Amino acid sequence: MLKCRTVWKKLAPLARASSTVCRQNVRRTGLNNSRIPACVPVAHMSTGPAGGGRENQLYVLLVGAACVGGAIYTYRTVKGDNQRYQDRIDEISSRPYKRATEEPATPIQSEPPAVDATETEVIPEPEPEAAPSPEPQAAPSPEEPSPLAPDAAVAAPIETTEPPPADEPVVEASPEPPAAPVVEEEPSPPSEPSPAELTEPPPAPVVESEPAAAESPAEPTEPQPEVVAESGGPAPASLKVPSHTPYLLIGGGTASFAAARSIRARDPGAKVLIVTDEPDPPYMRPPLSKELWFSNDPSVTETLRFKQWNGKERSIYFQPPSFYINAEELDGAENGGVAVLTGKKVVHMDVRGNKIKLDDDTEISYDKCLIATGGVPRNLQVIERAGEEVMKKTTLFRKIEDFKSLDKVSRNIKSITIIGGGFLGSELACALGRRSTEYDLEVVQMFPEKGNMGKVLPEYLSNWTTEKVKSEGVKVISEALVKSVVCKDDKLEIKLKDGRLVKTDHIVAAVGLEPNVDLAKSAGLEVDSDFGGFRVNAELQARSNIWVAGDAACFYDIRLGRRRVEHHDHAVVSGRLAGENMTGANKPYWHQSMFWSDLGPDVGYEAIGIVDSSLPTVGVFAKATAKDTPKAATEKSGTGIRSESETEDTAISPVASLTPAPNVGQHKDEYGKGVIFYLRDKVVVGIILWNVFNRMPIARKIIKDGEEHADLNEVAKLFNIHDD
Repeated sequence: MLKCRTVWKKLAPLARASSTVCRQNVRRTGLNNSRIPACVPVAHMSTGPAGGGRENQLYVLLVGAACVGGAIYTYRTVKGDNQRYQDRIDEISSRPYKRATEEPATPIQSEPPAVDATETEVIPEPEPEAAPSPEPQAAPSPEEPSPLAPDAAVAAPIETTEPPPADEPVVEASPEPPAAPVVEEEPSPPSEPSPAELTEPPPAPVVESEPAAAESPAEPTEPQPEVVAESGGPAPASLKVPSHTPYLLIGGGTASFAAARSIRARDPGAKVLIVTDEPDPPYMRPPLSKELWFSNDPSVTETLRFKQWNGKERSIYFQPPSFYINAEELDGAENGGVAVLTGKKVVHMDVRGNKIKLDDDTEISYDKCLIATGGVPRNLQVIERAGEEVMKKTTLFRKIEDFKSLDKVSRNIKSITIIGGGFLGSELACALGRRSTEYDLEVVQMFPEKGNMGKVLPEYLSNWTTEKVKSEGVKVISEALVKSVVCKDDKLEIKLKDGRLVKTDHIVAAVGLEPNVDLAKSAGLEVDSDFGGFRVNAELQARSNIWVAGDAACFYDIRLGRRRVEHHDHAVVSGRLAGENMTGANKPYWHQSMFWSDLGPDVGYEAIGIVDSSLPTVGVFAKATAKDTPKAATEKSGTGIRSESETEDTAISPVASLTPAPNVGQHKDEYGKGVIFYLRDKVVVGIILWNVFNRMPIARKIIKDGEEHADLNEVAKLFNIHDD
């Protein structure tokens, strides 16, 4: 087009000059013959005097030839430009294919140094033989090599670079064809998750080997891929992490596992990747402060297995290692599966690009993502400012490592102090109080409230609970505000604001949980200023393809308003709902999750809704019988899982003790069993079932109805608390 313009600029003056000369000649001829040019017949123009008509014809022919030549040149130029434009478009459109075939070539060249020397010598020698070599080894997954075979007749390297996920595990474990059956066997357990959790005693040795990094495998087919994964060490880890996953779950807790199970239930072929910074696969946290402390097995810290009240034994892990597939095999898994990437922390999240970055700079893209990062235990500022010596003698209880560490410490010291009077602090105090006699251990619990769980229970019940905790061998110091902590003579001195001084060997800080919202800044997600946590809607959605579940979710409860809950059952419910919505369910959060706690051998309670001691309460109590204990309720139900949502049945109740419950009639006030209603604007918004079990669906319905009740004594009869 530029050339056409240039030619036209050159021809335009010539055409204008020619036309001007023609007009002048015509006018001159007309004047010489005394005729008006407009009246001159056309026939006489060519027969006029010499010098007039011939010049006119010459100029006309010249102008016509120039116009015809310019038109032809313009046509050819435009046609050539169109052809070059089309060629350019074709070249640009072919670039993604060239990049896809060229980029994977570099990992294949850099991969052999990570393999044994004997293998690296075989691969580079015959380059044309690289095409047939992966075909027999990757026969179990023929999806990837088959479409590339006709395209790679000449360019053999393209065929070898196209399926790197299938080649990498084959190169590392080429003489081990059992890797293929692992992929085929994994999808079968997700179809029946509940029986696998409760009735799988055979995987016991496998679970034991899990925390020990699979050092003692039970079968040769399963541990071999795990050994290969570990043998690579941190160096080749970036090569084994899948670069893309349809479902990415950040966090390895209860919410993530519930979401993974829900996704697989609705989409059986789904490929789910769980990324967790812990070294263990998903596990239950409640037994860490409850059942595990009452086990008689000396190796409980290694096996992490415990006996329930009904006599059945189970592990704190939701599933054995055989349930999961290796992360490097996730891309090539025909039937999908769940892979867990342990020991990796997500440090950055690109919401627009749909990808995350790990702490080793590895990037993983996703289609849909769940954030279930949970929370981190809070600490007192006076302890943080006290120095390194004090911090070494302080435990923030949250993970498996914390349980193992505290168990070891409690067996080798003389005194331990628990700061905090909530659920965790009271449970640990009762658990450690049981050891006070056996190990000559002094257990002290201090908190700023007037009684145990003073923020949850009404004052009269909180005081009664405090007496029960004391009966477990715990020295309780109420209304205690810590002013300073110092380390002197290998002892910790805790000075309170009222002047009291407590000396101890170790401190357990159980003062609450802080939601982990580290990804909020990089992801641009909103954090709730009142409750903390990622702010999501009723469908637990923070963005169009991002969901949040568990402790880190500040969600909108359509019945009770905006909330954030830190309990096991909520993690199950919210994780399951998020997984369903990630597969297109679009369901709101309506199910009221429950929580529970156990204090000593004869006190166990379950709660639902908003239970806050600042709300007005109405309690209806009755005398407890031998049937009104956690042990009796568990034996009757036949299972030890406490979470109603986890069993998808009626509420059931486990335990915290191995001894029968004594008679509660020794106390001045009788609170053997009962129901406590929490009211807001005369409507029941929370209920505690005190030593009343298997009645949670009734409590849930009362809260869901949201009606005013003239006589709550009549409502309490629905729970059959007066039946013997």
